Amino acid sequence: MDDMMNITVSKLLERVAKKYPDDEAIKFTDRDYRRTWKEFNEEAETIAKGFLAMGIQKGDHVAIWATNVPEWMLTFFACTKIGAVLVTVNTAYKVFELEYLLRQSDAKMLVMIDNFKKNDYVEIVNELCPTLKDANPGEYNNPMLPYLKTVVYAGNRPDAPAGMLHWKKLYQKAQKIDDGDFRMIYDSVDPQDICNMQYTSGTTGFPKGVMLTHYNIVNNGKAIGDCMKFTHEDKLCIVVPFFHCFGMVLAMMACLTHSTAMVPVDVYSPVKVMDALQNERCTAVHGVPTMFIGMLEHPDFDKYDFSHMRTGIMAGSPCPIKVMEQVVEKMNMREITITYGQTEASPATTMTNTDDSLELRVSTVGRAMPHVETKIIDPETGETLGAGQTGEFCSRGYNTMKGYYKMEEATRQVIDKDGWLHSGDLATVDEKGYYKITGRIKDMIIRGGENIYPKEIEEFLYTNPSISDVQVIGVPSKRYGEEIMACVILKEGCTLTEEEVKDFVRSSMARHKVPSFVAFVDEFPMNAAGKIQKFKLREWAVEHLNLQEAASIETA
Repeated sequence: MDDMMNITVSKLLERVAKKYPDDEAIKFTDRDYRRTWKEFNEEAETIAKGFLAMGIQKGDHVAIWATNVPEWMLTFFACTKIGAVLVTVNTAYKVFELEYLLRQSDAKMLVMIDNFKKNDYVEIVNELCPTLKDANPGEYNNPMLPYLKTVVYAGNRPDAPAGMLHWKKLYQKAQKIDDGDFRMIYDSVDPQDICNMQYTSGTTGFPKGVMLTHYNIVNNGKAIGDCMKFTHEDKLCIVVPFFHCFGMVLAMMACLTHSTAMVPVDVYSPVKVMDALQNERCTAVHGVPTMFIGMLEHPDFDKYDFSHMRTGIMAGSPCPIKVMEQVVEKMNMREITITYGQTEASPATTMTNTDDSLELRVSTVGRAMPHVETKIIDPETGETLGAGQTGEFCSRGYNTMKGYYKMEEATRQVIDKDGWLHSGDLATVDEKGYYKITGRIKDMIIRGGENIYPKEIEEFLYTNPSISDVQVIGVPSKRYGEEIMACVILKEGCTLTEEEVKDFVRSSMARHKVPSFVAFVDEFPMNAAGKIQKFKLREWAVEHLNLQEAASIETA
């Protein structure tokens, strides 16, 4: 495969730094941090030496618990330079989840900021590690977390909390490392080495550490950037979280492989993003549908200039056609694309192209990416299905993960003996190879023997002018096994009754697709990556509708 890039992340960064030394690589809008490619590459090297001085060796695991801040990017690129593995920590984690991740990942170092929203990271770490405050940085010892030796504080306080090493100290410690020794380690890193462990959101069971290699994410990033026609002239606003493949691969790696400038935003807010897009004259932005809805419906939206915008990716959860059309029309993102995949596939397996018609770009998730095989199978029999038939989406290729860390059985459950990765998603494909995702196998509603796909009803409800956002779920029913429930967020100033929503569906869809229940809500439960958690909506609905008895029959 001649057009594949057999290079490590760090050597690719070095190559871009040599080609465009004085061009802007990164510009934060909410803090004083701007770096050229040369400056950023040198700074990442300094941090890498600081890590070596703190005892981090090739193959060691370094966890990062932070929003989209410069230290996140530096930690990642520093790890790639010395063959360490970056372990991404969800910003919304609390003490129980952090303990599980640090223990399961065998993390030797944790890099962390002060907080995220109401989550006080320093407090959580001290609760988890009560003896940390009495330890010297690099010498922490806790039998519950046998690998963890160092906590690096990258927050805003001038001094690090007791027992932690201040981020700034890494720059001084780096001076102890000999250049020759550093280069020896640097040159020993192989593109097939694991460089990142992403923990899946764990909607079922405990989160699993997805092991991704340099080769996985560099080539996936390149393929993504190619689909968007990224160039050195582009500028991407990165608001999706770095800790998720969306921020790390679809954004950071797509930029690195195309020498595209990055404008990161630490935490999403419509105004922050719109300010960054306008003031930095960005040409692209990625987001989940709710992020775009937040901007489109903001009262000041019309005051912003989006004339320089061109492309971006909407992904992370099913993309409503109506929202896509508005983004194209009102944000000037005429070449917006959709990609589909999963963390286990580094993550993109299919993608639309900027050359695809708008109809294909809003109604499908595109075709298989280069060097990735895809198919639809019958989940029961494993038989490959033809065009137009609904089944499970499977993929195989260079982008498939190495496996789940220390979970061989779980790995075998998703990667079969022939190397096919099973997604758990329902999809169809047309004669030209364009895929549509119709839902999760687990989300499919079976009402009295009828298979109902929530996405179909959601797409229709989005066409109602009073509805801002909607999620359709199945709730337990004694009579039918499951009934349909629509959870609706109304646009500001709009009103609808339960009966009006039902009538709206009844007027255009088959009777068995009309929701039995309608709830008006202010927000949906989401994980920190912006993915809507339907299982939490279902749990809430069972309580809200007093369906505990039907639910107990269902689980019996």
